[in-house]
Amino acid sequence: MPLVTTKEMFKKAYEDGYAIGAFNVNNMEIIQAITEAVKEERAPLILQVSAGARRYAKHVYLMKLIEAAIEDTGLPIAVHLDHGDNFDICKSCIDGGFTSVMIDGSHLSFQENMKLTKQVVEYAHDKGVTVEGELGKLAGIEDDVNVSEKDAAFTDPDQVEEFVKTTGVDSLSIAIGTSHVAFKFKGEPKLRFDILEEVARRLPSFPIVLHVAS
Repeated sequence: MPLVTTKEMFKKAYEDGYAIGAFNVNNMEIIQAITEAVKEERAPLILQVSAGARRYAKHVYLMKLIEAAIEDTGLPIAVHLDHGDNFDICKSCIDGGFTSVMIDGSHLSFQENMKLTKQVVEYAHDKGVTVEGELGKLAGIEDDVNVSEKDAAFTDPDQVEEFVKTTGVDSLSIAIGTSHVAFKFKGEPKLRFDILEEVARRLPSFPIVLHVAS
């Protein structure tokens, strides 16, 4: 089975009412553990690669490991760039065989985020690759992305329709209080499910992404 995009995965997930797991990988052992567990559950799978993982393991090695996992398990697997923060890294991953990329322009103004995201979407769609955008800032550290708890920003539901329509993204990452690291919260973490519900109302049947940490 060849690599797949997330488009059909998301469509089926919405129709059947389930979420799809996306797991970051950077070596053989992690890829084996994830794919063997997912095969046991007979679930679709997104394997994510961060910029740091590409530097550590090298793009070509990770792609060959993922190809081996497909041959070994027969799973439908999408390979996704996690938190690409510029056009060049997205282009490199698209040209290198990724079936999905995330362009994280959340460090930019709303207008500049849309401009950058649209540029990536136009290049990716021409190659048959799907794109995830981001609105709002997630707290935590992941590779070069470092957002303190006080600088984190919830997604503004009033912006989501314009963002999706203008950029043409295939999925949207939103910030509702989840984080990339396990902070020492005072009390329970405050998750804004009201934002999630409002975004879902404004974008019916549109794939929404939540980033978290284990």
